[in-house]
Amino acid sequence: MSWPPPLYLAHDHLPWTIDATAAHVAPEALAALPWDRAWRDLAATEAGEVVNVDEGRPVGHTWLRAPETAPTVGLAEAITAAVDATAAFAADVRAGRVTNDAGERFTDVVHLGIGGSALGPQLLLAALADDAAGAPRGLPVHFVDNTDPDGTATLLGRLGDRLRTSLVVIVSKSGSTAEPNRGLERVRDALQAAGVHAPGSLVAVTTDGSLLHRTAAAQGWLATLPLWDWVGGRFSLTSVVGLLPGALAGVDVASMLEGARDMDAWTRSRDPLTNPAAVLAGAWHVLGHGRGDRAMVVLPYADRLDKLGRYLQQLVMESLGKRLDRQGAVVHQGLTVYGNKGSTDQHAFVQQLRDGRDDTLVAFVQVLEPSPDDPVQHDGVRAGDHLQGFLLGTRRALAASDRPTITLTVPRVDAYTLGGLVALFERAVGLYASLVDLNAYHQPGVEAGKKAAGAVLALSAALSAHLAAGGAGDVATLAAALDADPVEVHYLLRRLAAVGSAKVRGPTTTGTWTA
Repeated sequence: MSWPPPLYLAHDHLPWTIDATAAHVAPEALAALPWDRAWRDLAATEAGEVVNVDEGRPVGHTWLRAPETAPTVGLAEAITAAVDATAAFAADVRAGRVTNDAGERFTDVVHLGIGGSALGPQLLLAALADDAAGAPRGLPVHFVDNTDPDGTATLLGRLGDRLRTSLVVIVSKSGSTAEPNRGLERVRDALQAAGVHAPGSLVAVTTDGSLLHRTAAAQGWLATLPLWDWVGGRFSLTSVVGLLPGALAGVDVASMLEGARDMDAWTRSRDPLTNPAAVLAGAWHVLGHGRGDRAMVVLPYADRLDKLGRYLQQLVMESLGKRLDRQGAVVHQGLTVYGNKGSTDQHAFVQQLRDGRDDTLVAFVQVLEPSPDDPVQHDGVRAGDHLQGFLLGTRRALAASDRPTITLTVPRVDAYTLGGLVALFERAVGLYASLVDLNAYHQPGVEAGKKAAGAVLALSAALSAHLAAGGAGDVATLAAALDADPVEVHYLLRRLAAVGSAKVRGPTTTGTWTA
């Protein structure tokens, strides 16, 4: 075998290796894909053209780590100013120069966000917030990323008196997203109950002129930091969304930006056999027949990267799971992503990956230096050697069954490496979308779900009002009165009963419901 073999990519100066030699993808098949369209789309995106045509927006997350590539000087200056303002604010908070209205130093951060506004920061902090000894590098960051009241109550209970000295950050591009707003209301009420003037502890990360921006200005919040509508939530880790919690937690976010910037540069190559993002996107296309017929199983062999699978699940599936292509044809595209970490989860599903359905591509992430605390054990071997043995052994076992794999190798889990990994998959998503002619940057299915949820909440209110006005009956009768789906009505009645707003005489399915 010649060395290096085709589809084994190692950067000349940077510490990344992408190995698709066991992916069962012929270089000729990968090179034959419609790359001209992908390169045109990439150039148009970086030039600031409106490539998210469904929402009428450019797509500029790569400008965030290289402001000089932004299409205008004014935009470049705004990005740089946002990065500098975020770093300065975080430094002032950690140094105690910024306090709550009682003059108390902040000890904790409560981060309110949903989707990419939470998943990106969670990946970043799970990987890097603690040092090798397990000590936090900065302020501990706690997440409210759901409307589950039990989760929020548990967090508030765990914080206890430290809620008084918690900086509360809410991330919402529009300021009208239901999930973070519900969390904010609960946390703000708890702050006020603890005797804290809540606005003096609140920070908004939002777009200029949004409802949240106006609210923060009117109420005198502690700070407002910028988002832009050309940054999608799942592409926002290198924006203030990730930079603020990262800096507050003591992460070297400047190094993360550098890693992403360097990976962006490597993935501008127009040779699909030497561009790592093109190799990854091309493998998805060839192995999945351009239809996503194979799922990608993400297996990082590092505890610090155990949230990488969840993060990539949103990045890939929200971007590529589309009903229509850019020509308006019904295509039902997508690429399923799952996984957790090795070697733990090779005991959970590698049996099927090797011997069961042949419908996956395994993406290993190999970390050469898992920990500085890795002494030689009694048998003369380090724990990290065993970890690599499990990874390479699993790779070998899958190869013996002709199951495709790709291996990404990094020297260590640090901010630079994480920035590069995130940028690699961002670029791969964009290239794959071009290959199959999708808009990767909108999310009509998510928006449809939000609208449907609003309709259900309106139905619940109507049902409650109907019962309060003396309406009564079984499920079918109440559903008919409201021209509603009886299954949904049954669910809503049971919820109303659980909170004391309805009661039933007889079985819930056939009995009579009243207020």
